[in-house]
Amino acid sequence: MTLGITRGVLPDFYGRLKDELTFPLSWERSATRDFPAWRAEARAAAGESLLQPAVPGPEPYDPVTLDEHARGPYTARTVEFALSRYGRARGSLLVPHGTGPFPAVLVLHDHGAEFRIGREKTVRPWSDPDRLTLATAWTDRYYGGRFIGDELAARGYAVLAVDTLGWGDRGPLAYGDQQALAANLLRLGTSPAGLAAHEDIRAADFLASLPEVDEQRVGALGFSMGAYRAWQLSALSDGVRAAAAVCWMTGLKEMMVPGDDALRGQSAYFMLHPGLHRLLDLPDVASLAAPKPALFHAGGRDTLFTAAGVEAAYATLRTVWESQGVGDRLTTEVWPDTGHVFTRAMQDDVHGWFDRWLRPPA
Repeated sequence: MTLGITRGVLPDFYGRLKDELTFPLSWERSATRDFPAWRAEARAAAGESLLQPAVPGPEPYDPVTLDEHARGPYTARTVEFALSRYGRARGSLLVPHGTGPFPAVLVLHDHGAEFRIGREKTVRPWSDPDRLTLATAWTDRYYGGRFIGDELAARGYAVLAVDTLGWGDRGPLAYGDQQALAANLLRLGTSPAGLAAHEDIRAADFLASLPEVDEQRVGALGFSMGAYRAWQLSALSDGVRAAAAVCWMTGLKEMMVPGDDALRGQSAYFMLHPGLHRLLDLPDVASLAAPKPALFHAGGRDTLFTAAGVEAAYATLRTVWESQGVGDRLTTEVWPDTGHVFTRAMQDDVHGWFDRWLRPPA
């Protein structure tokens, strides 16, 4: 028996708390063996953890195009629309030239403790030189010098990127203020992670509603925090038909060890739903996307996630997809010489994967 004195940022009894996490609603442990019924039950439980008040009804998007210009084989627009009933947000929308409707991808930006830019990390900014400088340096560091949204648009996909609360036009948030934002949102009955999840669902629905977009071929893509958001979005939304997540997947217990980056707090609030993991592990939540196509890439040298955590999560994911006879729709890969980055080689692999699952058959 301990006195509960903290060791670093973990209580002495954290091991006992971990042992009590049995994830009773996981597909492996649930008493519900009908897959659609399990999925509905587990998704409802996950939805409750998002801590969102009941929505009175669908809100109109009321979109407005603020600017537009041609950019090679596609048109770039700044659009503003009602992201929720609480307010509007701006997004970068890229639409290929030609006759649609086009397959589409909602591109979800990373965290990286850089709040001055959000959607600009994935779509090349065109109206602010300072943001262009920041964004170019960011893509050089983490994305092999590519703006992944622009690359998809050049390949024939409509693309939308929107700032998460605290980033870009909706910020900038200071790193040390993330805890205060989370505390205040929790007092108001919601959370940063829950708010972001609902806004991502809304953004995906807006993208699917556009006349240029084939609503049956909408995907999601993200790196780091964006990867978490991508697989979460596919798990919670029927409108997203395929999701690719790069450098964010692990087992919770393998993550909760002394020295892990997630234990520093602050940034974790955007990926933390109170009470959820009493019921479901991280890969259990991601498994709610089955039987839809899903791709998970990890870096073998990514210091943010242990190899044991990645492999444990991948094993859980494979069990679920294979149980439904759709193991070919799940891609789980570790790039052994890669760190916490989304390299050009990984991007090329993702492009081919999206082409397989989102493009209409020849």
